[in-house]
Amino acid sequence: MKFRFLLFYILISFVLIGLIVYIQKDNYIINEDDIKEDIIISDNNHNEMNADVGMDDVDSDDVVSDDVGSDDVESVFIYKPLTNDIIDKIMDSSYKTNDEIKIEDLSYVQVSYWGFDDKEYIGELIVNKMVAKDIVEIFSELYDAKFPIKKISLIDEYNADDNLSMSDNNTSAFNYRAIVGNEGKLSKHSYGLAIDINPVQNPYLKNGIILPKSGAEFLDRGKIEKGMIVEGDVCYNAFVNRGWTWGGEWNSVKDYQHFEK
Repeated sequence: MKFRFLLFYILISFVLIGLIVYIQKDNYIINEDDIKEDIIISDNNHNEMNADVGMDDVDSDDVVSDDVGSDDVESVFIYKPLTNDIIDKIMDSSYKTNDEIKIEDLSYVQVSYWGFDDKEYIGELIVNKMVAKDIVEIFSELYDAKFPIKKISLIDEYNADDNLSMSDNNTSAFNYRAIVGNEGKLSKHSYGLAIDINPVQNPYLKNGIILPKSGAEFLDRGKIEKGMIVEGDVCYNAFVNRGWTWGGEWNSVKDYQHFEK
């Protein structure tokens, strides 16, 4: 009788142990599936977020950084029609109501560049839509060659004052204004068909007038300094090979910062 009771007890114990092991294993599988599903959902959300957020969704103020450089910035070379925010920013500043050029004729450009501190930045320009592709390709070449540029901001950051922009060594393009020294004639900048690069290292010179004044120490073009443009260098070739004219080759005036088309 005792033997039968002991045998019954042992059988019951084995059944209970087997049942416990089965339940735990089943729970482990379920939990593992739940965890795997969570990981997939997280990855999908991350991918969808990256896919949904593009350059069109980022404000220019968030993208452009002339204050903080980075060693790990994804390069950007894009052009597109002016957004309402950009139009509001330039209206009655660099753009004035006129009969020469329409707001629809302009393109907004963002380009990556290497600063004088050897860090990467993203700058913004406004140019004529006819040369927007040129500008993006040119700055891509300058970026690949690590040609140094001090900064690239819309001239509207300087209230469309060319002198203030030059003094700050700012690279800029569109600005509806007259030619320096000839108020009766519009500059190519008025049409978005000209750009000034590193004005301090590449000054304007005519009849003893130097613009900006801080560019005086860079008048000796045989002494190559960082950011200078000289005939045959990567910046010169990038523009000239696309049919642009360099002001450094003019006779009556030397405008080393200036390219136009």
